[in-house]
Amino acid sequence: MILLNNSQKLLALYKSLARSIPESLKVYGSVYHINHGNPFNLEVLVDSWPEYQMVIIRPQKQEMTDDMDLYTNVYRIFSKEPQKSQEVLKNCEIINWKQILQIQEDILNLNASNKSKFGSWAETGHPGVEFESKTPNFKYAQLDVSFSGLVNDKWRRGKNERSLHYIKRCIEALPTACLLGPEGVPVSWVTMDPSCEIGMAYSMERYRKRGKMRQAMVQFMKYLRQNNIPFYLSVLEFNEDSLRSVRHNGFFEAACEWHQWTCYPQNLVPF
Repeated sequence: MILLNNSQKLLALYKSLARSIPESLKVYGSVYHINHGNPFNLEVLVDSWPEYQMVIIRPQKQEMTDDMDLYTNVYRIFSKEPQKSQEVLKNCEIINWKQILQIQEDILNLNASNKSKFGSWAETGHPGVEFESKTPNFKYAQLDVSFSGLVNDKWRRGKNERSLHYIKRCIEALPTACLLGPEGVPVSWVTMDPSCEIGMAYSMERYRKRGKMRQAMVQFMKYLRQNNIPFYLSVLEFNEDSLRSVRHNGFFEAACEWHQWTCYPQNLVPF
């Protein structure tokens, strides 16, 4: 694999990956952040250049010092020939199999007309939604890092020290949004991860079904579109409430398969 660290080549890769959305989304979003300051110190590997079949995003070595850190030790993969991925991933110089890690990969399952629709979405953004608040006691704002503990306590994958460290980095380095209640504490919030995925979305129980998450999301998406920041989100297939919510916010579904593998070496015990 070839380490791609030239800024012009990384920009060319970003534009090329846009033509392969949605199956390239995780890598596409990662390359965006790499091209805009690289706050998570990621690096890009390709099997060949300028023509390529596989792209791997991984943290630089100085980032992967904690063998138990499942939030940092993440590899995101785009392959034009997924059946050949296994052979490449066996290489221990590419994947550190001695650590607990995640591998994330999208596999296409679309017809041609839908694929062209995603290409258009990647370049122009989905239709905008305007919102005017009728609740003056609530204020839209960027999520402050001082609320990292609150986010960590409410995140399904959180509630530990490593997740708290990861959340702090996301809030400090990436776009976020929240709706502050009358007491100045977030009642709804949403964050972004190093691949441009919107996540950790949560509304405090007493404010659910009152439109607070929608208010935060509408303004957040408006900000992202205005700044040409790509974004997407993942919803569990059978979570009908969340599916209805994201459709109402202007998203449409990508009929592709998202694969995530969590690997635990025999000599390491997960937290």
